[in-house]
Amino acid sequence: MNKVLFKKIKKSKPYLIAEVGVNHENSMSLAEKIIKQAKLGGADAVKFQIYKAEKIASYKSPYYWDLRKNSEKSQYKLFKKYDKFNKEDYANLKKICQNYKLDFLATPFDLDAVNFLDKLVPFFKVASADITNIPLIQKVCETKKPLLISTGGTTTKEIIYIDKFIKTKFPQTELAFMHCVLSYPTEYKDANLEIIKFLKKKFPQRLIGYSDHTIPDENMLVLSKAYELGASIIEKHFTLDKLKGKKGNDHFHSMDLNDLKKFRKNIDFINLIRGKAETRKLISCEKISRKNARRSIVTLGKVKKNTKFTKKNLILKRPGDGISPIHFNKVLNKYARFDLEDDHKITFKDIKTKI
Repeated sequence: MNKVLFKKIKKSKPYLIAEVGVNHENSMSLAEKIIKQAKLGGADAVKFQIYKAEKIASYKSPYYWDLRKNSEKSQYKLFKKYDKFNKEDYANLKKICQNYKLDFLATPFDLDAVNFLDKLVPFFKVASADITNIPLIQKVCETKKPLLISTGGTTTKEIIYIDKFIKTKFPQTELAFMHCVLSYPTEYKDANLEIIKFLKKKFPQRLIGYSDHTIPDENMLVLSKAYELGASIIEKHFTLDKLKGKKGNDHFHSMDLNDLKKFRKNIDFINLIRGKAETRKLISCEKISRKNARRSIVTLGKVKKNTKFTKKNLILKRPGDGISPIHFNKVLNKYARFDLEDDHKITFKDIKTKI
């Protein structure tokens, strides 16, 4: 199993994870349709969530999502609806992903899931809710594979703690943090994308990404802005185009094929216009404009030989293929070496310092 090394991810092409989660609704055929559309949309990876209801939530665990979008009030009952896939099913999903040349990923929610996923995934993802789950994080780190952790619902202090824990206990583990807001769906005003810049500054040795839970906006500007702010890995829930917006589960805040295409198109456009910030150089397309739109020092009226150049007999006009106005003071108060016609572009041969 080859690793996906975070340090080799190209910043110009963010690594895009289509988070299927359990939008497959326990259907292998639906899962394959979603995988196919993720590929068509330009995803790099498809990710699932692996859990068993009895291992993730108590029977009376309360909800934390918008009941207008999902009316189930019990975490246990909701998770129980979509935990029917087994190890063989996930192995088959990996094969399907391979057929479409996509990385197969899955978020483990218990230690047993880590064990069998180790043979299937190129790196691990730990969900926001488990950022303080030390036994799970430790188990993942023991696989020696790269680790992606979402930071939804955390404080800076907690992120620093986990960063230090991994750095101390597992210094060889390649770690990346994902800015995330633990709210389903996340209101646009709560997206707080500037945290991406904060995380990049706070953890300069870590790759920073963004895991999104907002309702897909018309032009996919949330994800595009996250990329502009420095997110090298983008993760968003993904569903079949026919199921987008469906109530229940994660369909209601998932993007679909068209959303994914829009985002990739935005990235291509952003990369086209952003250029490089190394230094200001003359761009090839500017050369003719630079020459013809800049100005030269020109005579204003006829100037007789031995006449002093002053602001009254000089003017600055286009094109800029004569003496640049930047040298205006070098011409001022000098003398004409020859009789010069009106609108004559002055050269240094036309100038003398004394009569």
